Amino acid sequence: MARSERLPPYVTEGLRMAAVAVAYYATAKIGLQQQLVRGQVTPFWPPTGIAVVALLVWGRRMWPGIALGAFLVNLALGPSILPVLVITVGNTLAPLCACLLLGRVGFRTALDRLQDALALVFLGALLGMVISATVGTSALVASGALTGHDFWPTWSVWWTGDAVGVLIVTPLLLAARTARWPHGVPVLRWAEAVALLGGTAVVSVLATRSSLNLLFLVVPFLIWAAFRFQLPGAAPCVLIVSVSAIFAGADRTGPFSGRDLLSDMVILQAFNGTVSLTALLLSAVVTERNRTLREIEQVCDRLTEALSRLAPDEPLGLQRSPWPEERDHQR
Repeated sequence: MARSERLPPYVTEGLRMAAVAVAYYATAKIGLQQQLVRGQVTPFWPPTGIAVVALLVWGRRMWPGIALGAFLVNLALGPSILPVLVITVGNTLAPLCACLLLGRVGFRTALDRLQDALALVFLGALLGMVISATVGTSALVASGALTGHDFWPTWSVWWTGDAVGVLIVTPLLLAARTARWPHGVPVLRWAEAVALLGGTAVVSVLATRSSLNLLFLVVPFLIWAAFRFQLPGAAPCVLIVSVSAIFAGADRTGPFSGRDLLSDMVILQAFNGTVSLTALLLSAVVTERNRTLREIEQVCDRLTEALSRLAPDEPLGLQRSPWPEERDHQR
């Protein structure tokens, strides 16, 4: 597109903010299908993952789009305009602070380093989302929509939902952002990918719905995905496993039956955090290893090329010397 046909910067920024607001609102409606407290607190809140990605990719100036989406979602949920505004502030500040924390440690959106995976899990998800959970739950209690006795169970669900949104949605979107349709991939490779996703789905449903404690059965599939496909394969598997666990936790079945809400949220958050951390760490380690191997191969190729230029016609060590005494010495 010619420079004269490009959109003005303010139009581009406005369209991006609108896209963020629409995506926030739409995915919030999906998350609310699993609400556990007062019709608005859910253990799965995808908008936080979308908000963090928007801030990381397009910059912190995207915060108005996040605020608009959060306001529109909570406006219909209540309880009144003042608590809605406070909740909106918390939902906006949480991804902003998460983005700032990630920026302080040099986070890279490629997620190809061990430190990036650790930062996203502990700083972006577990620590950053404390803000939205604390602000939102406090607003509901202060407005009388909840009693003080309900603070910690509600806080645990809120924090779990926001953190899970970062743990499973952010890596998935970051991987999709740089993914390219592979060409020339063998049929067996496609079959392996389909088998991986299908096996992960089946085992996840069985593990989260069984009365036995079988959650550990998903770990081999995460290892398989990370070693064979790195982040583009591990991120969808994490999504499948985590969503299966969230549905089981919301229905209070399988490993989540027979406990109170706070205990279930602790188990769910620990499980999702472990799943995400395992997949991201292994993916980063394998990616770093592959990158190191490629760099070593490139160095070897350059060294071979340099040596071949020194002796283009004769093997190394058999070059003829222009000085007679050196030729005699070689003989």
